[in-house]
Amino acid sequence: MSTPFGVDFGNDNTVIACARNRGIDIIVNEVSNRSTPSLVGFGMKNRFIGESAKNQQTSNLKNTVSDLKRILGLNYDDPDFEIEQKYFSTGLVKNKHGGVSAKVRFAGEQQEFTATQLTAMYIAKIKDITAKETKGNIVDICLSVPVWYTEKQRRAAFDACKIAGLNPVRIVNEVTAAAVGYGVFKQNDLPEDEPKKVAFIDIGHSSLQVSVAAVKKGELKILGSAYDKHFGGRDFDYAIANHFADEFIGKYKINIRENPKAFYRVLTAAEKIKKVLSANTQAPFNIESLMNDIDVSSSMNREELEEYIQPLLNRVHVPIETALKDAGLTVDEIDSIEVIGGCTRVPSLKAKLTEIFGGKQLSFTLNQDEAIARGNAFICAMHSPTLRVRPFKFEDFNPYSVSYFWDKEDEDEDHLEVFPRGGLFPSTKIITLFRKGDFEIVAKYSNRDELPVGTEPVVAKWKLSGVVPSEGESSIATKLKLRNDPSGFYTIESAHTVEEKLVKELVEKPVVEGEEEDEEAEPEYREVKKLVKKNDLTIVCESAALSEEERQELFEKENAMIMEDKLVADTEDRKNALEEYIYELRGKLDEQYKDFASDDEKSRLTEKLAKAEEWLYDDGYDASKAKYIARYEELASIGNIIRGRYLAKEEEKKQALRAKQEAKQANFLAEKLAAQRAASNKKEADGDVEMDK
Repeated sequence: MSTPFGVDFGNDNTVIACARNRGIDIIVNEVSNRSTPSLVGFGMKNRFIGESAKNQQTSNLKNTVSDLKRILGLNYDDPDFEIEQKYFSTGLVKNKHGGVSAKVRFAGEQQEFTATQLTAMYIAKIKDITAKETKGNIVDICLSVPVWYTEKQRRAAFDACKIAGLNPVRIVNEVTAAAVGYGVFKQNDLPEDEPKKVAFIDIGHSSLQVSVAAVKKGELKILGSAYDKHFGGRDFDYAIANHFADEFIGKYKINIRENPKAFYRVLTAAEKIKKVLSANTQAPFNIESLMNDIDVSSSMNREELEEYIQPLLNRVHVPIETALKDAGLTVDEIDSIEVIGGCTRVPSLKAKLTEIFGGKQLSFTLNQDEAIARGNAFICAMHSPTLRVRPFKFEDFNPYSVSYFWDKEDEDEDHLEVFPRGGLFPSTKIITLFRKGDFEIVAKYSNRDELPVGTEPVVAKWKLSGVVPSEGESSIATKLKLRNDPSGFYTIESAHTVEEKLVKELVEKPVVEGEEEDEEAEPEYREVKKLVKKNDLTIVCESAALSEEERQELFEKENAMIMEDKLVADTEDRKNALEEYIYELRGKLDEQYKDFASDDEKSRLTEKLAKAEEWLYDDGYDASKAKYIARYEELASIGNIIRGRYLAKEEEKKQALRAKQEAKQANFLAEKLAAQRAASNKKEADGDVEMDK
C-alpha cells in the first residue's frame, strides 16, 4: 500500500507532509529539520542533495544548483531567463530541447543536466527522506507548483516526478493547496450555505501569489488568481546585499560583485539581517575575511531596510487588485485575508498588505511554512483508493485562455476557444466536427497578453486517425472530448465517429387515470434516426512532455546515480568504521585488554594497527569498499579473540557477583523465616502460660 504524501516544492526550501495516523504529519529530514534546502550539488565522486548540499555550498558554489523551480520548463531564450541568471553561480547553458541545463563538474569531468533532471534528483531525495521516516511504500505524490506555471512547466514537473520513480496523482497550484487545507481543517468555522470570501496571499522566496476563493463546508472555488513572478524573499535579500556591496566599495575598496563566493556570503548574511529586523529594530553585520583577507563590519536598522525594499513594496497592490477584479469582488467584500510564506514576516510588508485591504486585520491561522504541504498531502490522500478522507470538492481558476484549432474542411470555423481565462477546472467540453479523413488538432493560448513574456503559444498537437466516412457520405461526424484536467493539462481525452442510424424505440403509452394497465398488450415500437457511435479514433499526442523512451532513459540514469551515491556513502562508512576500530582497539589494548593478550599478540596486533593506519592515510585513502572491509576483518580476526577473552572474564565476574547476591538473598530470607518462627513460638508459649493461669 502506497503512503500518500504531498510536497511543497519551494525555491529555497521544501516541506514534506504525509497522510498517516488519521491526520497530516510533517516529515523531518535526516537532521530532524522540518524543511529541506532545495539544492543539488556535485562532487568528485557523488552528489550532495538537500542538507548535504547546503553544508558544502559555500566551498562548492559553482557545482551547486539552486533556484530549481525557476528554471524548470523554462526556455533558454525566454526573457525571464535573463532575470534568473543573476541568481545562479552555476553555469547555465542551452540544451538540445531549447531549455536550460546546468553545466557542472561531476566525477572528474564536465557534465550537463537539464532542469527536469535536476528537479528529479531532488524529488528522488525527498522520496528517500519520506520512505525512511514513514517506513512505508512511497509511490503517489501531489506536487504543488506556482500559479503562473504554463503547460510546459507543469509537464516538466510531472516528468521530474516520473523520473524520480513516483506517480504524480495531481499537479496543483500552491495557493490552491493552502486553500484546500484551510477548507478541510477549518470546516467548523465555515458556513454551509453562503460561501465565505477569502483572499489567500503567499509571499515566498521568489514570488508573490494571490488567490481569492469562495469557501464553504466541503467545497472550494478559486474565483481569481494573480501573481508577481519577481517579488519574494530573495529580492529583499538582494536589495540588502547590494546596499552593502556599494558600501564596501567605498569603505574597504573591495567589489564583492566580482567575487561570487564573497557575494554569496554577503547574501547569506543579508537573509539573516532580514530575519533579525523582523523582530528587532537594529541588526549588526560582520563577516571575517570576506575578500582579500579583509574583515568587514556594518549594521542596518529597520528604517533603512524599509527604504531599500520600498520599490518592491510599491508593487504589492498590483496582483491583489488583479485577483479581486477576476473574482468580481471588492476589498470590502473580502471576509478574511489568510497570509502564508516566510517573507510575510517582514513588518513593513504586513503593514502594506493591511493598508491595501483597507485596514482589515490579516489572519495567520494557517502555518506560514507548512500550509501548502499539508494541503498537498490531503489532496494526495483524496486520490488514494485505500484511505477514507473527509469529502471535499474544489475547483481551480484557469489563468490562461486556450483555443483548439483544426483544418476548416466543411466547417464554418477553424478554431474554438474551449477553455477561457477565468473558467474553473477540472472541466470537460465536447465538440463535434465533420471530417473527411484523419486530421490534426492544435491547442494554443488564445491571448498573448495573459501569458508570461516569452511563453510559446502552442500547448499541444494531436493526430487523430481512424476516420472513415459512411458509405455514400463525404464526411462523418466526429465527437471529441476535450478536457482541462485536475493537473491543469489540456488534453483530448477521447474521440469517436458517429453515424445516423434507424433504431427502434419503445413507444410509451400515456397512463389514463382510472384505467387498468393491460399487461398482455404487445409493446409498440417506432423507428427513429439517431446518432450512434461508429468507432473510436486513435489519438497520438505531441506535447512539451518527454516521450516515454526519454523518460525511461532518464529514470535509469537517475537510478544508476542513486546506486553510485549509495556505494560512495557505504564506502565512506566502512572507511570511518576501520579508522574508528584502529583507534579504539589501540586504546583498549593498553587498558581493558592488557591482561588478556600475550606480549607476542600485543606486538603483532600493534604492528598491524600501525600498518593499517599508515595504509588508510596513504594508499588506502581512496580505496574500494571491499578493501576497507578486508582490512577491518584482518584486524578483527586477532582483536576479537582478545575481546572474547575479556568478555568471558567479565561474564565470570558477573556470574560470581550474581551468585554472591543470590547467596546473600538466600541468607536474608532464611534469617527472616527463622525470626518469624521464633516470634510464632513465643506467641504460642505466652498463650499456654495464660491458659494455666
